[in-house]
Amino acid sequence: MRDRVLDDLLNEGILLDPEAAELVLAQADPAAYVRSILAVMTQHPLVLTAEHIKTYAQVKPSRLPPVQVNPVLEELRKSPGVMARPKDSSIEIISDITGNSTCEGSVNDFARCFNDRFKKLKKILSRRPELAGSLPVAKAVKYDREVRTIGMVSEWHNTKNGHKILEIEDEEGRCTVLIHKDSEYLNENIVNDEVIGIVGKATSKGDLLILKDLIRPDIPINNAMVPSDSSSSIAFMSDVHVGSNTFLKDAWGRMMHWLKTEGKDEIQYLVLPGDVVDGIGVFPGQEEELEIEDVFEQYHMLAELLKEVPDSIQILIQPGNHDAVRPAEPQPTFPKIIADIFDSSCMLIGNPCYMKVEGRKILTYHGRSLDDWISSVQGLSYENPIDTMDEMLKRRHLAPLYGGKTPLAPEKEDHLVIEEIPDIFVTGHVHGAGINMYRGVTTICASTWQSQTPFQKMHNFSPDPALLPVVHLGTGKAEMHDFS
Repeated sequence: MRDRVLDDLLNEGILLDPEAAELVLAQADPAAYVRSILAVMTQHPLVLTAEHIKTYAQVKPSRLPPVQVNPVLEELRKSPGVMARPKDSSIEIISDITGNSTCEGSVNDFARCFNDRFKKLKKILSRRPELAGSLPVAKAVKYDREVRTIGMVSEWHNTKNGHKILEIEDEEGRCTVLIHKDSEYLNENIVNDEVIGIVGKATSKGDLLILKDLIRPDIPINNAMVPSDSSSSIAFMSDVHVGSNTFLKDAWGRMMHWLKTEGKDEIQYLVLPGDVVDGIGVFPGQEEELEIEDVFEQYHMLAELLKEVPDSIQILIQPGNHDAVRPAEPQPTFPKIIADIFDSSCMLIGNPCYMKVEGRKILTYHGRSLDDWISSVQGLSYENPIDTMDEMLKRRHLAPLYGGKTPLAPEKEDHLVIEEIPDIFVTGHVHGAGINMYRGVTTICASTWQSQTPFQKMHNFSPDPALLPVVHLGTGKAEMHDFS
């Protein structure tokens, strides 16, 4: 029982030190107890300590939101995903955690995951001409000349004199980087755990570099989607939220009628990037917003709705944070008991998933980390999610910030690094919609099929529902179809 509870928490990205584990295991419902504490913490630590628990357990129970723990859903989330194969050879899965998870949740796993991130991004940065001849951090600070180095940001802060201080590290050491108040990079948005290149000059202090240039992995400026002879189009339909009483049945009907008529010959692929059902026990008081209170019935209803899609269209379904899979990213696809609900027209994939469709490289990610980006980086907002996606591409990572709202599984390999440059990059989650282009990459936030929820209304956020982005795989032309 003890090991099972700790394993379950680790699968959600929650690591306890030994003393904290003893305090948690002494509770009647250890998992609910931990979640209640995390709910009132402004930032989630890498490791939850006994001190954290003693501090936040002092919060009056009335301030702790009730946490619903559904045993059926908990079992589903522990099940390994089963990927359905495509019915033709036009889809190639390049990267997907499904069937490849090696996460055991040890401290060594965390170390390996971060080391893997650093190595992958360092490799990308090392190709930049500005960083030719880069030195390890510990050596770079010993030379009395301009040097180049690559490191992971461990922390940063502004000084009282108006400068900015970064602490960066690599496999061999760490150093401090000073961004002078007159530098063009002073207002550059820096996030913890991103990997950057530094061009600077060492000082007499021996462990300090004065920044001259800051280099990110980024997408090359000359990147572009080269036209192909494909005549197919692909559509993206995120955050359907079947089971919610705010599911937009009428808009869905209009969209489905279009798919069966005008869109039948236009669309060959339909991707659902997560939160395909509303789920159960996802947030306090959710039962009051559900039309279907059984998670299996929600998936059965979704399967019935998707049966209306013409047989000529290949459907790909990805999980999100509302779905019955493990919350920690990367997420394997749905367990067999749910996969069996869908017919052969549906291919089930993990989150994120990097695929090639008729030669086009597509990165589809539900987008839970958008919450952390928006809350941590000045200038980003829910109203303009595409801007946040650009920040991910600049850093070549989907979720570099650890310890926020996005639970991350400590896989031995970091599956959230954007190693290959996609032609199309798609997210959902925030119920926004948009199409743009960043350095040759078509960026899409794939709308929602749910009207404004009570939570969104409380925060004065208006979603952009019932919009269907479509990309022609040959020309790369993208357009939005409005069914609102």
